[in-house]
Amino acid sequence: MRMLVLSVLATLLAWFAAPPPHALAQQAAVKREMVVDRKAVIATVEPVHELAARARIPGTVTNLIVKEGDQVTDGQRIATVVDQKLLYQMQALAGRIQAQQAERDQALIDYQRTLELRRSGVSSQSQLDQARTRLDVAERTLQALRSDRQVIEQQAAEGAVLAPGAGRVLKLPVQEGSVVLAGDTIATMATKNYILRLQLPERHARFIRAGDTILVGERGLSAVQDLEELRRGKVVLVYPEIDQGRVIADVQVEGLGDYFVGERTRVYIATGTRPALVIPGGYLYRRYGVDYVRLADGTEVVVQPGLPVEDGIEILAGLKPGDVVAKP
Repeated sequence: MRMLVLSVLATLLAWFAAPPPHALAQQAAVKREMVVDRKAVIATVEPVHELAARARIPGTVTNLIVKEGDQVTDGQRIATVVDQKLLYQMQALAGRIQAQQAERDQALIDYQRTLELRRSGVSSQSQLDQARTRLDVAERTLQALRSDRQVIEQQAAEGAVLAPGAGRVLKLPVQEGSVVLAGDTIATMATKNYILRLQLPERHARFIRAGDTILVGERGLSAVQDLEELRRGKVVLVYPEIDQGRVIADVQVEGLGDYFVGERTRVYIATGTRPALVIPGGYLYRRYGVDYVRLADGTEVVVQPGLPVEDGIEILAGLKPGDVVAKP
């Protein structure tokens, strides 16, 4: 009986001492593998296209509707340019049109009178032809004056400066009362689509290609160690010219609409591969500003983490290949 009790106790002790199946699943072996070598560089937020709203007629800016930072839509009125000479020309042309209308009316009356006299045999055919010619000239002249008025009205309507596209106003080089010429810039706008523009040293030119994936840190220039906080971007264009030892590339990233144009942020680009010690994400924890990992036997080890990689986090110091770490 005593032997049976001891056997049961030994079985229970062994069962409690053995780690549960889920604990074994929370362990990982530290191994050396080839990872993408990423370098931290600074990228600048730039608009895909920068548009300029220009004056179409010379004149004076009388109504400036927008200010720096405003969002505008395609075709929205930004400012109004007024040329006082157009108003004077309109007034003078209105007087000429009234005079020509009176002349046309008189020519019509003369033609109708001459036509009646011709029917009665009093007037000759040449007099009738002359009256018809005077009426035609008066009507053509009146039509030409009305066309001139339409031209001036169109010129006055072109004083409205419209946004060439939807975007955000960056600069307003003029103010109300400024005198501008045709073609002068009234406002500079950035389209809604923003990109990150990289300027990399020439030695990195052979590594970067269109379609490559880069990692984008949090807004600002602070370093980020958590892989979950890094967004992905895609290289859409690598310019085929090296300018002053720099290769320029454009990166498309979602969610740059609230950034300032010209704002800088930290990104990580691939510059080749190298061997590194890697542990899966979630095995590293931080206490009192120090990074730790827990070994399978329960020992806590101080480690120095590196940059996030595709399969986890790089460990620079504190572990060696073959160590088994447990998830805290």
